[in-house]
Amino acid sequence: MKRFHVLIISLVFTGTSLAQQPVDYLLKSKALIESGKSSEAINLLSEGLSKTQDYRYYLERAEAFVSTGDYKSATKDYQDANTLNMSAGEYGLARISALKGDVINALNHLEKSIDSPFKQSEKVIMLDAAFSLIENTPDWRQFWKKERYSTPEKKLSEIEYYVSIGKAEDAYVVLNELSADYKEDSATQYAKAMVDLSQAKYNESISILTKLLESDKKNEKYLRLLAKTQFLSGNPSGASQSYSDLIDMGIADADLFMLRAECYNKTGETDQSMKDISKYLELYPGNKAALSFAGKIDAQSGDNLKALDYFSRNLNLHPNDPECFIDRGNAYFVSKTWYSAISDYSMALDIQPSNSDVWINKGLALFYNGKTDDACHDFRIALSLGNKKSASYLSRYCIK
Repeated sequence: MKRFHVLIISLVFTGTSLAQQPVDYLLKSKALIESGKSSEAINLLSEGLSKTQDYRYYLERAEAFVSTGDYKSATKDYQDANTLNMSAGEYGLARISALKGDVINALNHLEKSIDSPFKQSEKVIMLDAAFSLIENTPDWRQFWKKERYSTPEKKLSEIEYYVSIGKAEDAYVVLNELSADYKEDSATQYAKAMVDLSQAKYNESISILTKLLESDKKNEKYLRLLAKTQFLSGNPSGASQSYSDLIDMGIADADLFMLRAECYNKTGETDQSMKDISKYLELYPGNKAALSFAGKIDAQSGDNLKALDYFSRNLNLHPNDPECFIDRGNAYFVSKTWYSAISDYSMALDIQPSNSDVWINKGLALFYNGKTDDACHDFRIALSLGNKKSASYLSRYCIK
């Protein structure tokens, strides 16, 4: 079953001690659910609820209950979330009803959700696996005969789709249609910022988003797009501040720490970058991208032993991933441990023989290890794969 996720926001759980902040409980429980430890998540959130009545705890615990098939407990949690924040649990109640085949109640709850601040986009609803169980019923078809979304909302959804699949021209066409009748609408302005970003018009996008945020300072959607635009425009410092704003707002998305870490790394704030990656790894200790990033940060800092430790952990968890072998091979290369570098590059090429850069790196390691003939063989393979950089190595080391 598709993971049952409902408007949950979470931040970071630090160390192995009990979480102290509301968002800490949420993020830790989310990580537990994703790792298949729903019972532990339920216990953690129950502890949190004994201290603070936060509607988000109920939403997250409901998700954990659903993942265990306990719809009765999940229903009660969604109802309790509604008590604390009107309509917060309606979307979850709609999904549970749909999963149980109760079309009438599913649509009643869905309508309440659509009419609330917790409204999901039409795209999210249509792609939701829970509703696929009732989408062929007459009641479902009748429900959607009524206009549930405004024209700006529908056009914005189209633009988001076109941008996501790289069709900037199609997005621009829809944007012009939207601008014709709703030029000053915030949805139109946000859509324009998205299209501008897709066309690398960074200054224009930043200008629009900055203006939108003047009147809606804590708009998560605006801040996320601003941070992305700032980073791509070559302003990682500005992007790190925007990601910090999101984190300070309590937007509990662990990926925000990964994104901010990348910004800090670009600005040379290595300690801050590693701090964010460490927070992420406390939640997701086996995440390949985070382990790789942590290793690369340590390697950049000159601590090759720590880098090798991260890369080796990654390989133990992902033994068939060529990138993990390449990461460790590069670390061995930097430390001039040629035999180990050659071994890791060879393993990577067994899995991904078309990687010409690795053929070059392996060739260099062989050359420095005194095996010139083997090195020249690898340089020739890289050249045959279209890597023109290998030509300089061939002329330098292999043509006598």
